[in-house]
Amino acid sequence: MQRVYDFIRRHPTGVDSFWAVVLLGFSLLWVGSTYPAVEEPAAYGVVAVLLSLVVALRRRAPEKMLVLAVALGLAQLALGLMPFLADFAMLVIIYTVAAHDGPRWASRLALIGGLSAATLSQLRWPMEGEGSALAKVFFTVIMTVPFALAWVLGDSLRTRRAYFAQLEERASRLEQEREAQSKVAVAAERARIARELHDVVAHNVSVMVVQADGAAYVLDASPEQAKQALETISSTGRQALAEMRRLLGILRTGEHQEAGEYVPQPDVQQIEDLVEQVRGAGLTVDFKVEGTPRPLPSGVELTAYRIVQEALTNTRKHGGPDAGASVRLVYFDDGLGLLVEDDGRGATTEMYEDGGADGRGHGLIGMRERVGMVGGTLDAGPRPGGGFRISALLPLKPAL
Repeated sequence: MQRVYDFIRRHPTGVDSFWAVVLLGFSLLWVGSTYPAVEEPAAYGVVAVLLSLVVALRRRAPEKMLVLAVALGLAQLALGLMPFLADFAMLVIIYTVAAHDGPRWASRLALIGGLSAATLSQLRWPMEGEGSALAKVFFTVIMTVPFALAWVLGDSLRTRRAYFAQLEERASRLEQEREAQSKVAVAAERARIARELHDVVAHNVSVMVVQADGAAYVLDASPEQAKQALETISSTGRQALAEMRRLLGILRTGEHQEAGEYVPQPDVQQIEDLVEQVRGAGLTVDFKVEGTPRPLPSGVELTAYRIVQEALTNTRKHGGPDAGASVRLVYFDDGLGLLVEDDGRGATTEMYEDGGADGRGHGLIGMRERVGMVGGTLDAGPRPGGGFRISALLPLKPAL
């Protein structure tokens, strides 16, 4: 049966032509069986052929076939050709036009023609006998019902099709919106990874440069210190490579299994290791934790680590010789406070905002984005008397 249904859907005109031939055959049989009682059988035959054509082409040209059906109905009234079996095509074309998503004038014309057909027929060929006027009206109403039902069924089908088309369009639009949101999310994730790479490269390369300069300076006078500096460069380089592999591995679509498990994101506990690393690079850092340490959301811990890393890196780059820094972590009941200060020359706020002297970093822009993602606040600027100060408050829960 499914093949039959598929064939019918693929060949609608062929199916309509089949029923048109059936209608024409029965109509001609009716004309032949009532001859010679029927006057002008040739005229009936012509009307039957044209009405059969209306059925055959109803879906190819519904508006034109409607006009043809109306013209044939008026011709029957004018020539006195009584309604016969072929007039069933008028019901079919009324249903088709009402169901077709075409111009509304055609649907209105079909409705008006259907509602007036029985009345005009009754006026042209009154009921025989002396029946009451009420009986004649009742008969006219009964004959009008099929035409009204044909139009109502067709219009309901058109409305249903339009509703389903609207649902499909909405589903397609939602799918496009989901794809757009996915692309935005991917772009945001890539931007986050770019910030991560900036932090990794800026911090670790800065440490390596400082250690390399120190090793070159003491190479002849103190080979042991030079050896320690080279070991620091080696360990720092390995750490940078490990983090860069992890971050770049995220960008490789479908290669997560091959990349293996990624290194965990830095947390607050590793800030002390970061400070020790910076101290080893020659920068004096005073580190202090206030309050009771406790587990924090991973986003808050990563943000705190990256802010300290960025601030200490900029202190080494812009603080000048003999600069010192202090780092304070304060655990509040509802969040984590962070204060990083240095007593060096201090870079200007514009240099931080523009991403550093080379214009390629992220500076305060990256810090503010990180703090904003966790719903926190950031205050940064030059200190009175020199140096730079960065203060951040990271809540445990994002602001609503």
